[in-house]
Amino acid sequence: MAKIKKGDLVVVIAGRDRGQQGRVLEVITENDRVIVEGVQRVTKHIKPGTTRDNQSGGIVTSEASLHISNVMLVDPETKKGTRVGYRTEEVEQDGRTRTKRVRVAKRSGKDVE
Repeated sequence: MAKIKKGDLVVVIAGRDRGQQGRVLEVITENDRVIVEGVQRVTKHIKPGTTRDNQSGGIVTSEASLHISNVMLVDPETKKGTRVGYRTEEVEQDGRTRTKRVRVAKRSGKDVE
């Protein structure tokens, strides 16, 4: 179970965009990187192509990836960065008892969706 998932609200704790918050758009597990909405914006010069979707070319601004160690999950209660822990709970489903891991914010102890 990953500590940071797609859709989580995170805060950047290192780099030029330190202090900015945004939603995780993508998690790249092979390289331990995340793409955060509105953070680490870079400009690319796109050459005009022959395909229908890229006829004009030009300058495009998009989000680049950050290393996962440079972001921290935002606590749902205090709206500040927090570490993530896990709690196991017993869930009864179809007459069987299963254990389920739940992510918990260390700062406030609240569950993270």
